[in-house]
This record gives sequence, C-alpha cells and structure tokens, in this order.
Amino acid sequence: VDSETMILETQKRIWGALKQGYEYSGITDESEKFLRKHVFSKFDIIVLYVDLVGSTTMTLELPEDKLAIIISSFAQEMASVITLHGGYVLKFVGDAVIGYFVATENPLLAADNAVSCAKSMLTVIQKGINPILNQYDYPDLSAKIGIDEGENIIVQYGHDEKSPLDILSYCMSVSAKMTSLTKSNNITIGDDVYVRLHPELRQKFVRVNYSAREWNYVSKRTGELYKLYTLKQ
Repeated sequence: VDSETMILETQKRIWGALKQGYEYSGITDESEKFLRKHVFSKFDIIVLYVDLVGSTTMTLELPEDKLAIIISSFAQEMASVITLHGGYVLKFVGDAVIGYFVATENPLLAADNAVSCAKSMLTVIQKGINPILNQYDYPDLSAKIGIDEGENIIVQYGHDEKSPLDILSYCMSVSAKMTSLTKSNNITIGDDVYVRLHPELRQKFVRVNYSAREWNYVSKRTGELYKLYTLKQ
C-alpha cells in the first residue's frame, strides 16, 4: 500500500466531508457478499477492532453536525484502510470499526496484513485526518486498536437476503477487551497473531502484562494466560 497516496486521498475526502458533505461509497458491501456465501461456516479469521479515543469529550466541544461528520469520516477512513490491506469491514459500532482478515488459507499473510493495516490506520489519522482538522481548529483524533485470531462462525439472523449477518467467536470478545486496555495511538495483538507475524513485524512489538483484575483471558491453544503484545513506541 502506497502510504503517501493513501494520506493524500484521505485528506481530499476529509476536506470534502467538512466543506461539502462528501458521501462515502458502501464499503461494507464486499463483506456482506462474503458472509452470505459462507453462512453457518467456520473460518479462521483475524479480527481487528479500532476505537476512536475521546469522542465523548468531543461531544462537549463541537457542534452536533460537525461531530457527526468527523466521527462518520473517521469510521469510513478506517474502513477504507481495511479494504486496501485485503480485509473486510464487518460493521460500525458507535465510534468503532470492526474488520476481519480471512486466515484459513494463509494465516501468516493474514496476520501481516492485519498488523500492517493497523499501523497504516495510525498513520492515516496522524498524517491524513488531523492536519485537515487542525485547519478548522478541531481537536486531533487518536485511536486504539486490538487484533486477535481464532475460529469464527458466520451467522445469519433470519432466512432472506436482507437478514442481518454477524461473526461469533471467542476472539471477537478478546479483541474488544484488549482494545479497551490499549493506550491511545497504539496497537495490541494477541499471541495467536504474534506467533504468525513475519520476524521483522514481530520485532516491533513487546510483551505487555496486566493485573489479573484487568486481564484474565486464557489461551485456547496453550491453556495458560493469554499473552498480549503492544507496539513499541
């Protein structure tokens, strides 16, 4: 992925959204096609959970219409980065975006793509979105990202083509929890992702420990406390 082009395209869209109400295309469409094709199937999937930091504070500082544009644009830009790295966008949840990378055929590549995607997200926020927001005296955005891997089942709530779809798994809960523990502008990955990373990417992460009260998830692979790693800063 060409970072410079990605940043420039982000800036154009953010500027357009703030100036003219730029409308994004349906980024989740490809995900829905994939999910409907594999309803009730099990897949090894890497889940990426990206959460906007400080949105509650922004609600007190910004007009409602501008707040809606900023949060919506943030979510759509994160979704765009996911698709550029070969992933799918599962859904938007408030000010968070959940993406996934299918790891059944090539788990090593999926792990590298997911982590590279997360790093690109932080770059897009810091070098693409924030410089445009600064021109309007809006506060900088930041995010925290959690990534985990595991077997997931695709479910459909209903029997027709418009029935809601979702992914159910243990790692979905794990990735959400690790995201909540992650520091602003950083990435936390689970051990099942860490062991699949290319050595060059793996060296960018360091083991992080939490108290039993903060973190008590157990690894299904080892039966021990699940290890977490965070991006070195």
